[in-house]
Amino acid sequence: MKNTRGAVIGGLAILASAIFFLVPFLFIFVVASMERIQANQLQFTWPRPFVLFNNLQEALAARDYLMVIAFINSFILTVVSVAALVILSAMVAYIWQRRRGRLSPVVNILVLAGLIVPPAVVPTIWVLQTLGLFKTMPGLILIEIAYGLPFCILLFRAFIATVPRELDEAAIVDGAGPVQIFFRVIFPVLRSVIMTVVILQTVLIYNDFQHPLYFLPGTENATVQLTLLNFQSQFTTQYNLLFATILLVTIPPLIMFIFFNRKIVEGMAAGSVKG
Repeated sequence: MKNTRGAVIGGLAILASAIFFLVPFLFIFVVASMERIQANQLQFTWPRPFVLFNNLQEALAARDYLMVIAFINSFILTVVSVAALVILSAMVAYIWQRRRGRLSPVVNILVLAGLIVPPAVVPTIWVLQTLGLFKTMPGLILIEIAYGLPFCILLFRAFIATVPRELDEAAIVDGAGPVQIFFRVIFPVLRSVIMTVVILQTVLIYNDFQHPLYFLPGTENATVQLTLLNFQSQFTTQYNLLFATILLVTIPPLIMFIFFNRKIVEGMAAGSVKG
């Protein structure tokens, strides 16, 4: 009886999730396939005629192929930020977990503060302007790294807690230094949690709208999320091209999630139980 009830509740939860995720995506697909007049009505009806590919081409070519430039900017931003996050957060988590000392509570407070305290936009802009990094890609990369570090550090620390200290001791006996121990012994063991961090942070940074809007303004530095503003203004909105752009922006992370969702679950579960 309990198994049946659990199966029913689970089925209803899956059905509700499918409705909330699939119906909006289907609506985006339908509107992106309409001509401008029909799309402006924002009705859930079949497009007449079906012009999805024409809308996609027009969205890509708009404003001198700004969408293509935005994809390149987002690719650079995502790859560099995620690579730095993986290396830095893994190193911090390793030192934090292995070398307990008087500063450990301070580090704990700082990491948790990074998760709890909301970002201050205006002071951050002032800091970037002082350093000459405002409206630059390196400045935005540093912002993404800073905001992503606390969560990644906690993930790596939970997993490193399950790695036996005997591995470190054996490497020390063989004459390995601290850097060699980390990169040759510990880092390869973190493969599953590295995949989790890579996938989660890639989706988060790629889909980030707020940080590029605040810290990297200007069309020449546009990321894919900011291109959604191209077809929306105070007096008119080209909903067919707007939804076509949303479809283009949504497809890469959706494909990534479909193929790597099992890796996400494995990495999250790997550090959940301390060995």
